Amino acid sequence: MNNYRVTLEAAWLVKDIETVDDAMGVAIAEAGKRLNPQLEYVEINIGTTYCPSCEEPFDSVFMAADTALVGLILEMRVFDAENDEHAARIAKSVIGKALKNIPLSVIEVVEMEYSEQG
Repeated sequence: MNNYRVTLEAAWLVKDIETVDDAMGVAIAEAGKRLNPQLEYVEINIGTTYCPSCEEPFDSVFMAADTALVGLILEMRVFDAENDEHAARIAKSVIGKALKNIPLSVIEVVEMEYSEQG
């Protein structure tokens, strides 16, 4: 059995919002409330999207009509998984139970080195 770091992306909808910064703050706060205290070990960050024409990175926040779609990055460690697919299923299940009705997709699964496991 191996240990893995699993990164998921979540699509978070924020309504009645005026600015991109407010949307990011609200999305992180709402996700944090749903994950804590049971899943306080899940790290929450804003995702990055790349412009298709200039390839410059920008925060994954898209606004229209005072509504924002925020791409959140959720990262957790999974211990004693059979393989990377098993680790991804565990992470999606654990996080998905706390974030009901929030679309999740696996971004990356990396086997942890011994030094990362402590």
